[in-house]
Amino acid sequence: MRGEILGAERRRFWHDDDKLEIVTLVGVGGASVTQIAQRHEIKRQQIYAWRHELKKKGLWSPDAGALFFPLDISTAAGVPVAQPAAAEVPPSNAIELRLRGGRCLHFDSTVDPATLTALIRAVEAA
Repeated sequence: MRGEILGAERRRFWHDDDKLEIVTLVGVGGASVTQIAQRHEIKRQQIYAWRHELKKKGLWSPDAGALFFPLDISTAAGVPVAQPAAAEVPPSNAIELRLRGGRCLHFDSTVDPATLTALIRAVEAA
C-alpha cells in the first residue's frame, strides 16, 4: 500500500526583514500577538520565536520605538516633590512599567508615589 500526501506545502521561508516587520506590528493600534499571527497565517509561538531570534541577532529591541516626552513638573502645579529620607535609605532598583500603546516608563524604585502617578498620567495623556 502506498501513502500519498495531498495539499500544498505550507513551509515558507521568511527573511529577517519580514520577521522584523511582523514582530513590530504587535501592539500597534492595540493589536495582539494572536491577531497578528492570524493576519499572517502563522502560529503565535512563531512570533515569540522570531522575537527571541531577532533579539539574539541584535535586530530587534522591545524598546526600539520608545518615545521620550519632555516633562517639567513644578511644585507650583501642586505636585509634591520627593524629599530624601533622613533615615536609612533602602537600596534602589530599576523598574520598567509598560503602559498602553507600547509606551514604557523606566524609573527608580525610590520614586515618590505621587510623582510617579503624575508621570504616568502625563505619558498616558500624551
